[in-house]
Amino acid sequence: MLRHQWPASAKPARVVLLGARGFVATAVRDVLTAADILVEPIGSAELDLTQASNAAQLQARLRPDDAVVFLAALTPDHGRGIDTMMANLRMGETVCRALDQSPVAHAVYISSDAVYRDEDAFITETMRTDASSLYGVMHASRERMLQAQLGNAVPLAILRPTLVFGGGDTHNSYGPNRFMRAAALERRIPIFGEGAERRDHVFVDDLARVIAAAIAHRSSGVLNVVTGQSIAFADLAGEIAALAGPDVEVVSKPRAPGPVLHRHFDPAALHRAFPGFRFTPRGDALARAWAAYAVAR
Repeated sequence: MLRHQWPASAKPARVVLLGARGFVATAVRDVLTAADILVEPIGSAELDLTQASNAAQLQARLRPDDAVVFLAALTPDHGRGIDTMMANLRMGETVCRALDQSPVAHAVYISSDAVYRDEDAFITETMRTDASSLYGVMHASRERMLQAQLGNAVPLAILRPTLVFGGGDTHNSYGPNRFMRAAALERRIPIFGEGAERRDHVFVDDLARVIAAAIAHRSSGVLNVVTGQSIAFADLAGEIAALAGPDVEVVSKPRAPGPVLHRHFDPAALHRAFPGFRFTPRGDALARAWAAYAVAR
């Protein structure tokens, strides 16, 4: 569960964004900049976190009163094997080594709901992490690395978002991002089988607002960033097709053998942590995301 070191929200001295050129980081930077918060973006082009030798360079850029948001990661579209996992773990090592030499005021790690088993049908923060994929194993490992490194010396918030969507995403993961890209470019949305699997999806702007709230309260602990509203992929594809135009069709393609697995989340912990927070209604969020994809037509 999340605990607030600052019960009343306040501005941090500075926020360091690791992985600053990414899809989520761009949204976080926009939210922080709009709140007149100083942001120090650090992207892979200027500092390759997969090289442990760069820990000293990162250390030199950190200040004692910084809040560090660790967003840097190679996502599954870069590969799902051991090489990608190890590169991500080296990033974790680099960040931990830098924080060891230059402790900061607050750290926020953006993990993933992939740390839970695929078979887990109803998920809360109290559940054991038992990832089914190497990507999930990697995030669970980086969580533990940071917890071991920071201990009680630095407040650490671990945020585990479910499937994230929004304009500008390059990952093309199955769900809103892929469906919108397909609708824009091909005028047809392929779904696996009947699209019966139910999943939760979070709008990137909402995730950015939760991250900003955790920073503003100097929060620590674990929180799933989830709406609590799961939808079947077929229904989601239908909503996107309706946005894209009457000529867009939803088509079925063969799915891998195996049971149809649904996934639901309890958002109670998020609403306890941030009572005034409201997610963007799904229809509005999809429309805002579609506006970015539609220009590809």
